[in-house]
Amino acid sequence: MSTRIAFLKGHGTENDFVIIPDPDNAVALSPAAVAALCDRRAGIGGDGLLHVVRSAAHPEARHLAAEAEWFMDYRNGDGSIAEMCGNGVRVFARYLRHAGLVGEGDLAVATRGGVKTVHIAKAAAGGDITVGMGKAAFPEGDVTVSVAERHWPARNVNMGNPHAVAFVDDLAHAGNLYDAPPFSPASAYPEGVNVEFVVDRGPRHVAMRVHERGAGETRSCGTGACAVAVAVARRDGADPVTTGSPVTYTVDLPGGSLVITERPDGEIEMTGPAVIVAEGVIDAEWLETVNP
Repeated sequence: MSTRIAFLKGHGTENDFVIIPDPDNAVALSPAAVAALCDRRAGIGGDGLLHVVRSAAHPEARHLAAEAEWFMDYRNGDGSIAEMCGNGVRVFARYLRHAGLVGEGDLAVATRGGVKTVHIAKAAAGGDITVGMGKAAFPEGDVTVSVAERHWPARNVNMGNPHAVAFVDDLAHAGNLYDAPPFSPASAYPEGVNVEFVVDRGPRHVAMRVHERGAGETRSCGTGACAVAVAVARRDGADPVTTGSPVTYTVDLPGGSLVITERPDGEIEMTGPAVIVAEGVIDAEWLETVNP
């Protein structure tokens, strides 16, 4: 292993990530190593880690190499693997553009949640990036989420990863969100769930807080914002698939705002900022001590 491993730090609406460029998939990243890198006191710090690998070099993405050159090997801050991360895809694309590996315009990115289409606008660093997030699924069954003595029915939405969307009177009712809010039935989410708490701000405008599975409360969650937008649309009686008209919501998060559009074909687009803030190197000897 090289004695110096490059990294970058980036964020999308303050959902922040450690970025490890590794085109040939040569850097071993155990769950413990990822958690150490994402540690905000003893490591670099981040809600998650973006491992940048060519699809052809990664066993989980080789079958997608013909569709997308680059694979976002995404890890949660606790080292666990996640299917998708909407803010992470934008930051991933921003890194590729920053490194000169892609140009402006359309880009395909392979993820564990499928191939995502990204559009990089002609703008200065930090300008908006639009991501095609695919279609939402609505698994059947009633779900309830709880915080202390309060309980709410939640809309079950899958955006390639699972979400439970609860409408509340006050975002403070979500509590501290350090720990995962209890949900029932347990069988609804055997591998855990991202939980969003939502309040209205105005016409087609909501605000949310989120507990991200494997990360705790984060400043933003892209797939969560998409899940919230479609859940609010259904609550409001809007379904673009049946009306033939797109519907757009602005979703405010603690770290900024995202614009979510659901098209008549069911495809969802998310637009928001993505910023690279720093570059540096990791000491490989230190990484080996935390990478059993």
